[in-house]
Amino acid sequence: MSEMIIQEPFYQPVANEVGVFMAAWSRRLPVMLKGPTGCGKTRFLEHMAWRLKRPLITVACHEDLTSSDLVGRFLIEGDATVWQDGPLTKAVREGAICYLDEIVEARTDTTVVIHPLTDHRRHLPIEKLGTEINAHPDFMLVISYNPGYQTVLKDLKPSTKQRFVGMNFTYPPAEVETRIVMKEAGLDESRSKALVAAADKARNLKDQGLQEVTSTRALIYAGALMVAGLESLEACTMAIINPQTDDPELSEALLEIFRTFFPER
Repeated sequence: MSEMIIQEPFYQPVANEVGVFMAAWSRRLPVMLKGPTGCGKTRFLEHMAWRLKRPLITVACHEDLTSSDLVGRFLIEGDATVWQDGPLTKAVREGAICYLDEIVEARTDTTVVIHPLTDHRRHLPIEKLGTEINAHPDFMLVISYNPGYQTVLKDLKPSTKQRFVGMNFTYPPAEVETRIVMKEAGLDESRSKALVAAADKARNLKDQGLQEVTSTRALIYAGALMVAGLESLEACTMAIINPQTDDPELSEALLEIFRTFFPER
């Protein structure tokens, strides 16, 4: 279902990502957002959809996602068989921005269906209907993925990647991340700075067994728990440490880092 975003989603630019996206939009070029979990890719796109006043259709990709899930399928309603558009087809018809989130999670054969939409053709073949749909002039395709998860068996093909304008995202600089935590969590500046400083240290554990480092989203959750009344260290444990690892040694290492910035009373 398409969503027209009415209220401006807060997004703090880090570099020229807004300008790059606007340039891609002006030529209706497909865009690929690359970056780790919780670094702001989805929020950025929501902000751009709001800025461009275009509906946004988001598809959370997973390993069971089929081309029919994207394009559509026949359904039985009473005695009749009717066609139901999938989210990609709806976006193509309506001129929405279609966002395929974490596309690397989808089956490889599923991603092939988007290829004709990413070059000069800009059309979507619907084999079950024996037809092709030309994309609405305002249609735009955006995909995202986390390069940190890529493997030999689970990665985007080069032939797919090269069809997109690639925008790299990472966690923002400390001063920017502090402003984000303050705004999103409603947390005071002092504790927001401490959270960001602790996260900077914790991210150094990436090479010691952590699959994912502390995300900006996790910092916002920790800040929100603090605002809700939890003690700072407990909030960090619940929002950051516990979701990040089940390994007792890594948990203790993270706890020591956050304890440095939020000493126990």
